[in-house]
Amino acid sequence: MLQEVAKTDTGDLVINVGPQHPSTHGVLHLVITLNGETIKKVEPHLGYIHRSIEKMCESLSYRQFIYSTSRMDYLSAHINNHGCALAVEKGLQIEVPQRAQVIRVLMDELTRLASHQLWWGALAMDVGAITPFFHAFRERELINDIMEETCGARLTMNYMVPGGVMFDLHPDFQKKVKDFLTLFKSKLPEYDELVTGNIIFQNRMKNVGYISKEDAISYGCSGPTARASGVSCDIRKKYPYDIYAQLQFSEAIETAGDCWGRYLVRMEEMRQSISIIEQLIDNIPEGDFVAKTKAVLKLPKGEFFTRVETARGELGIYIVSEGGLTPYRIKFRSPGFSNLSALDHMAKGQKIGDLVAIMGTLDLVIPDIDR
Repeated sequence: MLQEVAKTDTGDLVINVGPQHPSTHGVLHLVITLNGETIKKVEPHLGYIHRSIEKMCESLSYRQFIYSTSRMDYLSAHINNHGCALAVEKGLQIEVPQRAQVIRVLMDELTRLASHQLWWGALAMDVGAITPFFHAFRERELINDIMEETCGARLTMNYMVPGGVMFDLHPDFQKKVKDFLTLFKSKLPEYDELVTGNIIFQNRMKNVGYISKEDAISYGCSGPTARASGVSCDIRKKYPYDIYAQLQFSEAIETAGDCWGRYLVRMEEMRQSISIIEQLIDNIPEGDFVAKTKAVLKLPKGEFFTRVETARGELGIYIVSEGGLTPYRIKFRSPGFSNLSALDHMAKGQKIGDLVAIMGTLDLVIPDIDR
C-alpha cells in the first residue's frame, strides 16, 4: 500500500509503505523519503504484531516457554525450540542422547530447507515471477508432510524438549526423507533454470542493496545477510552444538554484498543442508530419544546463554535464573531485528522498485523482529 504523506521543503516526497496484511511477509510499516524515484531514507516502524513473548516466557515453566519461540520466526520453529532446549540443558547439565542429537539436527536442516524454499518462491514472486512460487511450495509440502507424521504439526512443531525430543521418529521417516532428497536434488537445476540463470532476475539483483563486510559487522547482521558480504558467522561452524562438530559441510560465503550475493548464499545453503541430511539419515543411532529428567525443572541461580543458526541468522537465548520454577528474565537476540536495521543503509540511493528486492533478500519474518 503506497500513500503520500507529505512533501518536504526540498521537494522530497514522504510516503508510507504498509503496514501490510499479516498473510504477506508480516506487518511492517516503512516511512520512505523519495527524491523522484530515488530513496533518500527508509524508516521502519515496528510493533504491529508485538506480543511481549519475552515477558510471557517469564511466567512459564522451563518446559513451557520453549514453545512460545515457535511463534517468533515461525519458519525456523524447530531451530528456535532447539536453542531454548539447549539453554535449559546447559543450566541443568543434561546429557542429551546421541539419537536425540541426530534427530534434532535432521529436523533443523529440513526446517532450513523448507524456509529457504518459501524464501526462494516468495522472492521471485516479489520481483514479478509467479511460476517459481508454485514450484517452491510443491517441494516444501513434502517436508511439511514428513514433519506432520513425526511431530503432529506442519509449521509450529513444538517437538524439542529439554533432554531430547518429544516423540521418536515415525517408522516411515527415513524412507520419506531419502525419497524427498532424491526428488529435490533433481529440482535444483530447475530452480536455477527458472530463476538463477534468468538475466532479468539477475539485473534486478546485481549491484542492488549493497552492504560492505565492515558495515554488515557494524550493524550486527548475521546469517545469509552477513555471509553474502564475506562475514564468516555460521554458528554451526563457529560454536557447534549437538553433533554439528562431527559433520562435513561448508559455510556458504559470498563477497558481492548485494542482493545477488544474498541469493547465492541461500541457494548454496540448501545444497549444504542436503549434504548434512544425507550424512545422517542412514546413521541414526539406536537408543533413547530423550534423557530422563525431573517432571518439574528448576535451573540453578545464574545466567545462561546459548546460540543457534536459524534460517535467517543467529538466535541468542539468554536466561537469568533465580533458582525458581520460572525464569527471572529471558532475552532473545533474534537475527531479523539486526538485519532490518541495515535496510536504510542498503536502500539509500537505490530506486523505489529496488526496495522490494532488498527486503526479499533480507528474508524478513516480522514476528521474529517484533517478538
